[in-house]
Amino acid sequence: MLILSAVRGHMEFLLADFLGKPLWMWASFMSIVVALLAFDLGVLHRDNHTIGVRESLGLSAGYILMGLLFGVWVWSYLGQQSGMEYMTGFVVEKTLALDNVFVIAMIFGYFAVPQQYQHRVLFWGILGVILLRAIMIGIGATLVAEFSWLLYVFAVFLIFTGIKMFLMADKTYNVGANPLVGWLKRRFNVTEHLHGERFFVRQPNAAGKTVLFVTPLFLTLVLIEVADVIFAVDSVPAIFAITTDPFIVYTSNIFAILGLRALYFALAAMVHRFHYLKYALAALLVFIGSKIFIGDLLGLEKFPPVWSLSVTFAILGAGVAYSLWRTRETAAGRSALQEGGEA
Repeated sequence: MLILSAVRGHMEFLLADFLGKPLWMWASFMSIVVALLAFDLGVLHRDNHTIGVRESLGLSAGYILMGLLFGVWVWSYLGQQSGMEYMTGFVVEKTLALDNVFVIAMIFGYFAVPQQYQHRVLFWGILGVILLRAIMIGIGATLVAEFSWLLYVFAVFLIFTGIKMFLMADKTYNVGANPLVGWLKRRFNVTEHLHGERFFVRQPNAAGKTVLFVTPLFLTLVLIEVADVIFAVDSVPAIFAITTDPFIVYTSNIFAILGLRALYFALAAMVHRFHYLKYALAALLVFIGSKIFIGDLLGLEKFPPVWSLSVTFAILGAGVAYSLWRTRETAAGRSALQEGGEA
């Protein structure tokens, strides 16, 4: 009887509702994420090494496959609409996060972080992302459930952000001008050079006393986390404009970001080919923000998910094609220069 009672209590706990879904669904998702991260760090990257384009693409394909398979499960278990919303959110988050790659590459370049240490920074960065996105999405879901008119505020914000992104697409991010860099250097003891993969070291200060120093690798991690928070201000409202289901919002966000970190090394090598993709991302933000108003004008209770996914693919496909076409001469010139160097 005691065993049956314990089992019954355990089952009731797992079936308890948490943000609109049974607790076992959240626990299963987090177990998958933990297993993926443990396999990534403990098996694939036990030693620091430079990740090439081929390895990066292979890792990313694996993460994308896992994200899509989870989407198939969502589709089959929660229904077609939830599945479509997950897929749309997954694609939108993945593409919006591409702009983050440009900034991450500049941060690594500013601090002169070698490629063999970049994966360590991105790995610990993803742990911060998982926690920060959970907090932001939890707060957002609570506010939207209480004040539904906030969706219109999100929509206007996305339209404004998209227009601003379009106007500033040609501007570059100056890491050195970031006031946070100066504040961190004034606030903490910072070493002049990297100390391998270490974030903290103990060494003598100007007075000869041995104290704790942070390394430039730690500053890199802090700036990447801050950059993700800034980008989350765009991406979280964007996915709430697609669905208000916290489970769909969070799972699609995390799976997209997990894969993007793996894809970073390939994208960083080809970042010059996707310069004009920023215009497509700007158009995508404007479209997502406009959906709620378009739905109201058409008398629709909700903008159809299949329309949303189709338009998203169309905008991104056009952006990628145009970007590759506009940069074709630059790519040919780089290839010729590399071949000349090898010769």
